[in-house]
Amino acid sequence: MRIATTVFLTDRTVSPVRLARVLEERGFSGLYLPEHTHIPVSRETPAPMGGELPDMYGRTLDPFVALGQAAAVTERLRLGTGISLIAQHDPIALAKQVATLDHLSGGRFTLGVGYGWNVEEAADHGVEWRTRRDLVRDRMALMRALWAPEPTAYVGQFCSVRASSAHPKPAQAPRELGPGSLLHGPRTLIGGAAGPKLFAAVADHADGWLPIGGGGLTESLPVLRQVWETAGRDPKTLQVVPYAVHPSPGKLAHYADLGIEEVVLQLPSAPEPEILRALDEFARYL
Repeated sequence: MRIATTVFLTDRTVSPVRLARVLEERGFSGLYLPEHTHIPVSRETPAPMGGELPDMYGRTLDPFVALGQAAAVTERLRLGTGISLIAQHDPIALAKQVATLDHLSGGRFTLGVGYGWNVEEAADHGVEWRTRRDLVRDRMALMRALWAPEPTAYVGQFCSVRASSAHPKPAQAPRELGPGSLLHGPRTLIGGAAGPKLFAAVADHADGWLPIGGGGLTESLPVLRQVWETAGRDPKTLQVVPYAVHPSPGKLAHYADLGIEEVVLQLPSAPEPEILRALDEFARYL
C-alpha cells in the first residue's frame, strides 16, 4: 500500500519545497494539497467539522503553485490536489495549469476534484450552489476536450470552447472511459461523501473516489463498484484512495483487506519540527 500525505500548507507552516524533499527522502509516495481561495468572514456556512473554523482554511497556499515547487525538487513523489474546487476556476485556464503541472512533473499529478462546502466562498466566484455539481461536470468535460490529442470543440450547459491548439498535453496516457471512449488528462479522483450523486459522477468522468476520512468503506465500496460496472467501466480500474486519514494499524489493515492500494494520511498544519514528529510516527506504516 502506498502511503501519501496531505496537509494545509500556509504562510506559517513548513514550506512546500522542504516538505516535498523530506517526504521523498523518507519514502512517502505522495503529497496532496487542499484549496480555498478565501474564506468570507461572514461565516454563514457552518464549519464542516463543527465548531470554529481553524485559521488554516483562510491561509491556505495556492495548491498549483505549491505543487509546482514540490515537483521541481523531487523525482518520484506523486503530487495532487485534495481537493481542487473546479467550480471556482476558469476551466480553460485551469486546463492549462493542470496540463503544465502534469507535463513538468513527468506525469506525477493527480487532480482531486471537489464540490466545496463554503457557500459564501463559491458565491463570490459567481457559483450558484444548487447547480455546482452540473457545473463541475461541464467544466471537466471542457478540460478533457482541451487535453485531447487533436483540436476538439466542446459546447456544454455552462461553458464552451472552440476546437483549439492547446499544449502542453498532460503526460499521462488516456484511459478507457467506456466502450469507444477515452478519458484524457491526469488521474482524476472525486472527493466527497458516499451517495448516489457522488458515485454517478465518479463512474461518469473520473478514475476513482477520494473518501474523506475513510470511514464506512465496508458498506459503500460494493455500492460504488456496482455503479461503476453498470456504467460500463472496467472493475479492475476503479481506484479508491481514503483521504485525510488518521491512521492506526488496524485501520490500514482493513483498507488492505478491501483491496485499497493507496491511503493519504493527514499531517498537522504546522512548522517543520511538528511535521517531522508526525512523519516519525507515520514511519511505521511504510
